[in-house]
Amino acid sequence: MPHTVLIIDDEPSILGTVADVLADEGYRTLTAENGLDGLALFKKKKPDVVFLDIWLADRDGLEVLHALRDLDPRAAVIMISGHGTVSTAVKAIRMGAYDYLEKPLSYNQVLEAAAGALEQRRSVTGDQTRPIEARRNRTEIEKEIIPPPELPIVRNARKHQKTIKRSTVIYGLGLHSGTRTAMVMQPLPPNSGIHFLTLPAEKVIAAHVGQVDDTEYATTLSCDGESIRTVEHLLSALHARGITNLFIKVHGEIPVLDGSALELCEVIEEAGLQGQRVARKEVVIDREYVVARGDEEQLTIEPYDGFCISYLLRYPPPIGEQRYEFELSSFEAYKSEIAPARTFGFMRDLAMMTELGLGSGGRLDNFILVGEDNVINTELRFEDEFVRHKILDIIGDLYLLGFPIRGKVTARLTGHRDNIELLREIRRRSAVEEGDG
Repeated sequence: MPHTVLIIDDEPSILGTVADVLADEGYRTLTAENGLDGLALFKKKKPDVVFLDIWLADRDGLEVLHALRDLDPRAAVIMISGHGTVSTAVKAIRMGAYDYLEKPLSYNQVLEAAAGALEQRRSVTGDQTRPIEARRNRTEIEKEIIPPPELPIVRNARKHQKTIKRSTVIYGLGLHSGTRTAMVMQPLPPNSGIHFLTLPAEKVIAAHVGQVDDTEYATTLSCDGESIRTVEHLLSALHARGITNLFIKVHGEIPVLDGSALELCEVIEEAGLQGQRVARKEVVIDREYVVARGDEEQLTIEPYDGFCISYLLRYPPPIGEQRYEFELSSFEAYKSEIAPARTFGFMRDLAMMTELGLGSGGRLDNFILVGEDNVINTELRFEDEFVRHKILDIIGDLYLLGFPIRGKVTARLTGHRDNIELLREIRRRSAVEEGDG
């Protein structure tokens, strides 16, 4: 019988992510958002291991630990905290906790702690597993994964498909939701594509333009009432790294981190790359496609032997006019020239964003805040950081065709809405021409 783990934490993102990590490894999981519910579940289900937050809304985690040990002196409890102290950790261990982990938790930390706590429990009492209702297992979920639809302009490339070697976890705030969120990235087999899984509802959403629901300030994917917001920075890093198959589990919104794609690049590198001996496919632009709004705003993609983006940006001072051209010749070039460029916003837009329920996670360290005369909250990483970030977004949004791009993009004063409209124009014209043929 699978082992049962109870997670008690008042942060839904932590609950869902830790539960999902454990469920993928064959554990049955229970979750509770407060100490009272956690104790009730412990009495009823008698789990083998408990992950317990030190800070809970209704009571102190050490108080809950004491109650758990009263209910069962053999209880295998792992304390977790985002802002604990050494003295708190020592006290928890003295009270009988198996281990004390600091947030953010890594994928391996969770699994190693669970395995160690189980081993300690076995040494005392033997295996006491109890069956409970389980989340859907990975095999069931993967049945919903459909490879990205191809277009007539999709061709085999000389390169192989790629995924990551090891699963990994990323924690942070959602830029627009303002809530703590967590994201698990896991390998997928060849020809799968990139897919998101919403937590806790477990709805699979393909990283594809057909799933785009909203482009106001960010790109949002939706399906059957479930959404994943702000996908563009992650997809930008994946596009640049050539990762073609990946499973991403997330609570509502991708963590914004520092507002750039740099930390995402570093996490991908730490997870490692796994080459898959299957030819990679790519979208080879065969003619010019254009999206234009008015006399100024225009986005074009045309045939080109590579992937290049040229962008003209124009805002009132202190930004002014900026131009930049970037050739995606290597991941190293992307990581040094584009990935560090952060998202930005204007003081004059804050009231409107608040009314729209956006920007709640904007802090002074995760985006560039522009005032009437100057940048208010930070030193720029590049003199032209604003236009570089626009290129970062384009690289991410264009990956929603489902395959890497071969073509040259020329953009003038455009945003997410235009990026997605260009993808839809490519799909529409390709489908029409295929029908004519």
